[in-house]
Amino acid sequence: MSRTPNFTGWHAVILHREDANTERLTRQLGLLGIRATRQWEPLATWDGADIVLVDADQGWDDLLPGEGDAPYRPLVALLGSEAPGRIAWAMKQGASAIIPKPVAASAVYPALVMAVSIHEERKAVTERLQYLEERVRMRPLVHAAVEKLMVARGLNEEHAYAILRDCAMQRRLSMEQVAAIFLGGAEPLPEVG
Repeated sequence: MSRTPNFTGWHAVILHREDANTERLTRQLGLLGIRATRQWEPLATWDGADIVLVDADQGWDDLLPGEGDAPYRPLVALLGSEAPGRIAWAMKQGASAIIPKPVAASAVYPALVMAVSIHEERKAVTERLQYLEERVRMRPLVHAAVEKLMVARGLNEEHAYAILRDCAMQRRLSMEQVAAIFLGGAEPLPEVG
């Protein structure tokens, strides 16, 4: 993330029992323009929350939606314990920042910025990985198209691959897309020839 987010108008869900920490946290969130609601029951869905803050000291596995997947919203752990198990639990839930308890006003904003930034980076990495996995799954199509060009045109592998690559570049499509079009017979690839 290259810019600091403006939290005005955001909604935060605080999963924590009511105490002095939640009062300080709610007050500080309000100063940042964030509307906060507090509950100490499982969060049914990520919808309706822009950011979630969870008590990592007393949290349990079913407190957050999903089964160990990355959270769909930035997640901040509220942690007063140094117990390795509680830290591990927060990490397993996908927390990307920690606000130590007792909550200090000066710790809230940096933790929110960090949580949002890391959450956006995780999303970008996940999307990139899905894209690359799809390209790998489609790679046999490229190989089959190259082989078909080699047989049909009497070309060597390098030249057939270059023709397919040039066609993809001209059409501004991926190699996999052009290979699928060619193999499916949707178009004879007039550039090939």
